[in-house]
Amino acid sequence: MKRILALLFLISTAAHAQFGKSMFAKDPIINLENFDKQRVYWGYFLGFSNFDYKVDYKIPGQDINVVGNTGFNVGLVGALRLQEYIELRFEPGLYYASRTLTYQGFTNELDALREVKSTYIDFPLLLKFSSLRTGNVRPYLVGGVSTTLNLSSNAKSKDDNSEQRFRVKTWTQNYTFGFGIDLYFEYFKFSPSIRGVFGMNDELIRDDDPNSPWTGNIEAFKTRAVLINFTFH
Repeated sequence: MKRILALLFLISTAAHAQFGKSMFAKDPIINLENFDKQRVYWGYFLGFSNFDYKVDYKIPGQDINVVGNTGFNVGLVGALRLQEYIELRFEPGLYYASRTLTYQGFTNELDALREVKSTYIDFPLLLKFSSLRTGNVRPYLVGGVSTTLNLSSNAKSKDDNSEQRFRVKTWTQNYTFGFGIDLYFEYFKFSPSIRGVFGMNDELIRDDDPNSPWTGNIEAFKTRAVLINFTFH
């Protein structure tokens, strides 16, 4: 999180240096004046993420402590302008994530801890709602749904938690919403954004033992994540 905050500080400093005077000038210099007239345009994004799980229990009181670790994102962007303020966007991306699960009631650390590492390929279809452009700044909202492939799911493994193997499903579905701001520079458009991701379906594969201390009390395991993306067009 310290790295993320440092990056956000650098971005805000750069934006202020670029736009601080021109935003409030009587006649600001407009960068990329015709950029938003394009019907289709492309880009890419880099960013950071923090994934964890929302856990629903059959019997409350035996909670699992889930700690998300900062991960890395990279992907492509394809945008189709539907009208002046609305775009349809496809943003396939690669996400590296990890979570640490701590179970109660175990004296053996090997049984109590599960390090869940995930490599996701995400296929989101989003709608972007932009405000009126003011100078070289244009805030926006974004939201939609996605299908995600987890390359690290262990779904086909015959081993389960009794052999220290934590398993989740290969494919999941999520919905996403967030906000951001378009900053128009002289040669490119830069768009930082913050988004929330929420899983729609249960991802957990239960152990063979229906009374397993790792999965027996779990009603649903669903992804939650915060994404910070830096998009370049």
